[in-house]
Amino acid sequence: MEEKKQSLYGKLVDTLRETIKTEMKPHDLLPSERDLSEIHGVSRTTVRLALQELEHLGYIYKKHGKGTFVSSVSDSVMNLSGAYSFTEQMKSLGRIPQTKTLSFEVVSANQYFADRLGVHKGVKIIKIKRLRLADGQPMMLERTYLPQIKFASLTEEKLDLKSLYDLFLSEYGEVIKYAEEEFYASIVNGKDAEWLDVPTGSPALNLIRETYNTNNEVIEYTLSVARADQFRYKILHNRIP
Repeated sequence: MEEKKQSLYGKLVDTLRETIKTEMKPHDLLPSERDLSEIHGVSRTTVRLALQELEHLGYIYKKHGKGTFVSSVSDSVMNLSGAYSFTEQMKSLGRIPQTKTLSFEVVSANQYFADRLGVHKGVKIIKIKRLRLADGQPMMLERTYLPQIKFASLTEEKLDLKSLYDLFLSEYGEVIKYAEEEFYASIVNGKDAEWLDVPTGSPALNLIRETYNTNNEVIEYTLSVARADQFRYKILHNRIP
């Protein structure tokens, strides 16, 4: 009996995945659990397990009180491998990028951020919280920290006119040499879930980014929370003979 149940569950996962790939578009609404149960002749428990698996794989996402939707799991999902520009990648996907600055303040660095930015504890740093959107849909929440000594004249108004990386070069003569990025899976909780318009506990991809100038100094430290249904990370391994 258990083997039969597992077989039904696996078959339903494959069937729904094929339907999503061939017949549906990103953000299409899936039938309800009850409807799927009737359509495929299986129990709602089997449907629920299959949907959980598809959500884990990134094929669907849920909105509380609204239903289950098809994720952007094909080329419309943003690839986070390597250094990236959110604005340019969204444009390349035919989507309209938008950035909302949620807060901009100067604070005293605690030991954690002092270590990351290479400054002394208590030194003033700039803290910026921004929401990244595409076609009006929240995609990523960013918290960026900068050493104020290098960007003392930076204002929220300037950020509204130019991207941060454009300002680095045009306003402050800071040339980016390289960036180190770390990615790890997580879940979204609290206010972050509200900003990203996902239920609390939804899967997320966390990013830690350190950006270095030509003097090997850290000029940016950013902590980001990205919606797991909208992003992917791909890496290519080359075999060296």
